[in-house]
Amino acid sequence: MAQPAQSTPTDTTQTQVGQEGGAHSNFPPFDPGTFPSQLVWLAIAFGFLYWYMSKRGLPQLGAVIDGRKAQIARDLDEATAMQQRADAAAAAHEKTLADARAKAQTVAQAARDAAAADAQAKRKVLEDELAAKLAAAEREIAATRSEAMSNVVEVAREAAAAIVERLAGRPADPAAVTAAVNSVKSLSGAA
Repeated sequence: MAQPAQSTPTDTTQTQVGQEGGAHSNFPPFDPGTFPSQLVWLAIAFGFLYWYMSKRGLPQLGAVIDGRKAQIARDLDEATAMQQRADAAAAAHEKTLADARAKAQTVAQAARDAAAADAQAKRKVLEDELAAKLAAAEREIAATRSEAMSNVVEVAREAAAAIVERLAGRPADPAAVTAAVNSVKSLSGAA
């Protein structure tokens, strides 16, 4: 018994599409017979896109660009104003620093002057103390000197009496020894 011929899915698809086995047709956009209609549709599509872009797209794009330019201009103006405020603040800061430096120098000079005046006062007090001590020492030296001189006169009388006694072999007259020592004393005091 003979089996009926089975149809494959490829045969069915080709039959449904209506394609015949050997002939190939050109791709429609490349078919020279469709060029005039393609050119017409190209002109219509270009015209529609041109009209749409000129009425809707480009004005919106221009508005966005203008808005962006305005925003940039506002930002630049704001940045300029902020820069001016920063410059003013920097100038004020520099002025404050300069004033502080001047005040510090004034305070330092006043402190130096006060220290110098204090040192001068202490030096004056010390000089006065030293002058008083020096005067007291000079008075003490003068007293010691006069005491020593009075002792010298006594020692000179005794020495003169001993010398005369030894040379003369007899005791010396105390009044004559005193007169001789006093005459030498007056000569040395005048010199």
